[in-house]
Amino acid sequence: MIKTIVLNEDREKSLLRHHPWVFSKAIKKEDDDIENGSIVDVLDSNNNFLARGFYSKNSQIKVRVLSFNKENIDREFFKKRIVNAIDARSLLIENGNDGVRLIAAEGDFLPGLIVDKYNDVLSLSISTKGMDKVKNIILDILKELYPNFSIYERSDVKTRKKEGLPLVSGLLYGKDIDDTLFVLENNLVKIPIDVKNGHKTGGYLDQRASRKRLYEIAKNKSVLNCFSYTGGFSLMALKGGAKSVHNVDVSDNALQKAKDGVVFNHLDPGRCKFIKKDVFLHLRDLVKDGVKYDIVVLDPPKFIESANTLKKGCRGYQDINRLAMQIVADGGILLTFSCSGLMDLALFQKIVADAAIEANVDAQLISTLRQDVDHVVALPCPESFYLKGLEVRIKHR
Repeated sequence: MIKTIVLNEDREKSLLRHHPWVFSKAIKKEDDDIENGSIVDVLDSNNNFLARGFYSKNSQIKVRVLSFNKENIDREFFKKRIVNAIDARSLLIENGNDGVRLIAAEGDFLPGLIVDKYNDVLSLSISTKGMDKVKNIILDILKELYPNFSIYERSDVKTRKKEGLPLVSGLLYGKDIDDTLFVLENNLVKIPIDVKNGHKTGGYLDQRASRKRLYEIAKNKSVLNCFSYTGGFSLMALKGGAKSVHNVDVSDNALQKAKDGVVFNHLDPGRCKFIKKDVFLHLRDLVKDGVKYDIVVLDPPKFIESANTLKKGCRGYQDINRLAMQIVADGGILLTFSCSGLMDLALFQKIVADAAIEANVDAQLISTLRQDVDHVVALPCPESFYLKGLEVRIKHR
């Protein structure tokens, strides 16, 4: 018997629009002794069925919707969703990409589940109690679909703590994997990926399209890659003919993998520089020294973790963009990004515009950038559109 949750009056509107989350404040009452991570039905204040999903005892998001229909949530349900998600990525793989996000959580109507493909390795990340309860079903389906792949778990995201889950990682299936995988991207270069210990599931597939854009504009340009991680942007710039690329990151390990990527792709190490330093401090020093670059890439970590940190995070984005704009050569380009889901594109554009005023430069928006197409967005769930970027031309006054 599926247990139920009843919403307060007039709190069903978001579910009627198929937004997949039910917050604790929307709930009027719930059945006794609902097991954490179990399947529940969500009813409106008149006891009409609205949705079926995973219940989370510890999170502010009490229910993550799996279906807006009364259907069985079983192995067949998950296999159909997974196969549909994988089929939608087939064109990306055919077009010279060995690194692809196969399952994008809410974007693929599978909340709490991310699966990335890196060559013949699947990197799996589970962030919710409900999805964790069906992990063996998910693993069984992936083994059936990819019998010759290794499957590695990277369920060590901080959001698991909100679900009362431990942080776990390790090999789930198949043979052990190399410490560094080199993964073909855009049929141009092979990006270093660290599935075992790297960020997220091992890398940032969401920036694939933006890295391609840098490749298109980098010829004969000097490039500064801030928060360079394993150097994906830098490899594309070098492949595109950049005359120099400087990488800045605080991690020795990331910088070493970036160096390895240059060598592996037979690019010219003489055009590269690798700088271990805090990006804010480095940018301030460059401003003080009057150094200029033709292109600056600014891809910082998430500055906004919750609504409580929105104001502080906005100030951080404004400060770092102000500094970056001052070191872009006259007529040069700033590629600037925010991966904070609570930052929408309009607000980010306003922040970058305010930074231009503080930097005393004129800024022109050339194009908007976003997470690549395998990081799909469910239209009723704008939170799944998290990565946005701006290509900005800088003119000094």
